[in-house]
Amino acid sequence: MLTILGFSMVICFMYLIMTKRMSALIALILIPILFALLGGFYQGLGEMMLKGVKTLAPTGVMLTFSILYFGIMIDAGLFDPLVKFILRIVKGDPVKVLAGTAILTLLVSLDGDSSTTYMIAIAAFLPLYRKLGLNILMMTCVVNLASGIMNLSPWGGPTARAAAALDIDALDIFVPMLPAIFLGCVSLVALATWFGIQEHRRLGRQEVGALHDIQLNLGGGTFEECEKNKRPKMFWPNLLLTTALLVLLVVGIVPIQILFMVSFALAVMLNYPKLTEQKDRIASHAANVLAVTSLIFAAGVFTGILSGTGMVDAMAKSVLSIIPPAFGPYLPVFTAIISMPFTFFMSNDAFYFGILPVIAQTAAGYGISAEEIARASIIGQPFHLISPLVPSLYLLTGLAKVDVGEHQKFAIKWGIFISLMLMVGGLLFGAFPLYHSGN
Repeated sequence: MLTILGFSMVICFMYLIMTKRMSALIALILIPILFALLGGFYQGLGEMMLKGVKTLAPTGVMLTFSILYFGIMIDAGLFDPLVKFILRIVKGDPVKVLAGTAILTLLVSLDGDSSTTYMIAIAAFLPLYRKLGLNILMMTCVVNLASGIMNLSPWGGPTARAAAALDIDALDIFVPMLPAIFLGCVSLVALATWFGIQEHRRLGRQEVGALHDIQLNLGGGTFEECEKNKRPKMFWPNLLLTTALLVLLVVGIVPIQILFMVSFALAVMLNYPKLTEQKDRIASHAANVLAVTSLIFAAGVFTGILSGTGMVDAMAKSVLSIIPPAFGPYLPVFTAIISMPFTFFMSNDAFYFGILPVIAQTAAGYGISAEEIARASIIGQPFHLISPLVPSLYLLTGLAKVDVGEHQKFAIKWGIFISLMLMVGGLLFGAFPLYHSGN
């Protein structure tokens, strides 16, 4: 019963937002409540939702201050030289623009944090896409998938979770997966190039002149307002502050929420010392903050009910129960395949700490190592980041000003494609076997 209820709830939610019959914000709140009541969960429903909201509260704080921080940096003109450099290279060629989007995002994603990647990539490329008339959904798709690939680093969430859940070294998971990750990167650049060829056929090559009509501020405004907010003399202090921020993000000495709060406070005081200027800059980004954080807390309601009612556990157990004994030697491939829908319909924590140990224990009976299962389990991450349960997805779509459902409708098939290419790479280069003959 719980299994049917859980899958029905997720399918109903996806249908409503993809067909634009309901906004993501409203659907995240009302749909899980409706299905919980249908399942008879009258008592404790409020506590479930509050627990989910509390779980995502740190993410909401981080996104609030990270949006404000990068908004201040964009207002001050930190990324202007990057955009000018990109314009000089691509010269209006959609193929180069899309391929450049993939390459630069893959490099930026090395810090393992999707939210930071999205803010930098969108700030750099969105004005260019708008100026050339390129499909914004292609940009969000490429950026989303690039972050999913590079999130497999040892300091990224999935690999660290898999290592912790199975009590193994993260490097034992990551190093054998390097050829597969490289194949995933090549596949993404090829996909972006193909997108560019499509756009070239549609639009042709365009000559791009000066940046006078490109606005680089997330908060919007006229050209005169944008120029008024520029702080060219603060370029090097801003660059040093942002570099220090990214280094500390990777090192992980300070909690990311506190790091962004302090960095924002320093950034706004350095660039806009007057109190009236600070208020204006914060107000200009308030709409972006509200659009993203409201969705984060609404997603807390969804995940809280999904976990609190036991739907997520029932969904996982129902899938595991259908594995026939003869399929045991193929468990690594099975793990790789189910990592896509499992991490799409549930959180990474639920999958890696709840499901993966069960699979690994079963696989051990067939002589399959925990390391092989762990490598297979991270295959679905490019697809996972398209899930409506991933908070950073709403940051990506919010910054790019595209509808969440439209983005998912466009990107889902390509997320599956990139995840499958990672699986092919894992099989070809021996990260995990297609068939394990046993001891």
